[in-house]
Amino acid sequence: MDGGVTGEGVGTAVLGAGPAGLTAAYTLALRGRPAEVFEADGVVGGIAKTVEFQGYRFDLGGHRFFTKLKPIERLWEEMLGDELLTRPRLSRIYYQGKFLAYPLVAKDVVARLGVVESMLCALSYLWRRMRPKPPPTSFEDWVTMHFGRRLYDAFFRSYTEKVWGIPGSEVKAEWAAQRIKNFSLSKAILTMLGLRHAHVTTLLEEFRYPRLGPGQMWEAFRRRIEESGVPVRLNHRCTSIKHDGAGRVESIVVATNGDATELPVEAVLSSIPLVDLVLSLDPLPPPRVVAAAARLRYRDLCLVALIIDDETPFPDNWIYLHDPDTRAGRVQNFGAWSESMVRPGTTCLGVEYFCFEGDEIWELPDAEAVELAKRELGRIGLIDPARVVDGVKVRVPRAYPMYDANYQEALPVVREYLRGFTNLRTCGRNGLHRYNNQDHSMWTAILATLDLLDGGGHDVWSVNTDAEYHEEGAIVEGLLDVELVA
Repeated sequence: MDGGVTGEGVGTAVLGAGPAGLTAAYTLALRGRPAEVFEADGVVGGIAKTVEFQGYRFDLGGHRFFTKLKPIERLWEEMLGDELLTRPRLSRIYYQGKFLAYPLVAKDVVARLGVVESMLCALSYLWRRMRPKPPPTSFEDWVTMHFGRRLYDAFFRSYTEKVWGIPGSEVKAEWAAQRIKNFSLSKAILTMLGLRHAHVTTLLEEFRYPRLGPGQMWEAFRRRIEESGVPVRLNHRCTSIKHDGAGRVESIVVATNGDATELPVEAVLSSIPLVDLVLSLDPLPPPRVVAAAARLRYRDLCLVALIIDDETPFPDNWIYLHDPDTRAGRVQNFGAWSESMVRPGTTCLGVEYFCFEGDEIWELPDAEAVELAKRELGRIGLIDPARVVDGVKVRVPRAYPMYDANYQEALPVVREYLRGFTNLRTCGRNGLHRYNNQDHSMWTAILATLDLLDGGGHDVWSVNTDAEYHEEGAIVEGLLDVELVA
């Protein structure tokens, strides 16, 4: 499957074999269009791949399969059938030595924080609501405006700064507006006082998950795509995208095993990082576009997988660590995601350290990273370090597109330049520099592909903004169920 490519035309070149790239390729295959997928890594799935270690499988961050986009849900079910499990959800926040349900439940907040602290949070919120409300520009502004300063300090500051490595005042408000939706503190206060019944929805209580981890889904996509005659070339990195200078891509250069081959193309669908895409264009864009692309930053991730000879060190799927003294930001329990990913009587924990490439935790040798994770989880009482029997560290570059001050000014410049190409479209998390979920990334791929094929004017940039939804209950609006086959 992964032999060398030739100098013949490939039709549409799909760059990247993560959720977005594979969905784009599958859409092309359904339309019977000639295409090839080029992936720099040796496996498909991108950050949603599954890693195997000593007979265990683990996920790079915990990728739930949850959507209100019916075409995406049908695709998942079509690919995996009964292998797509329905799993109960349990996630909590560790805060000041206590565990609180997540999403936050009013009664739990009162029970854990105490009546006095809970009422102080409520008063902080009411005080903020009575003051003038200029448009928020930062994550800190947005959360403080919606929830009050005290709740921001308790539940948002520490974790947010761990994730992004910068103060909440430097994270743009778009991040909060995209990721925190449909939670009303005023309604929570009424619930605390017994004046309003909490809304219960099963969408909060369960999710879908492949039996062998998310990589199982993307391997299924790969098989289906290749059965349709669209090759998926692993270990093939696109190093150059040649265009005529007038808005049309003519060929790409692909490198593998030290060799480079130029391939004529009819079109390109890209899910690779925007900075890589811009810098690979030949001729290069104007200097201001190159400079803008270079200002788009990413947050990296180190995941330390711990093998524990304890089947249930804790029952949660994952726990957020809102503890400034703990460097880890989140921990996954993969045995609680799927029993088939671990050996009987044991489990695998994924301890997540958000960082920048070159940071101390990024450079820390594997054995020392394993010891750090054992020590931190032991200190807060999540595990008995003596029961850790093995471990490994995995570095994940460019895990999360950053919503910093640079992003807000730089992204429109790049976006406007790319709009000038007639046969180049971008999609997915990295292709749009948007922290989208899997389903959003797949949906942008479908829309980008249909736009390329039909010129339908589909706006991939609006996905998860005007048409956004979140698990708290907002509904997708403005996106219709489209037929992939014309």
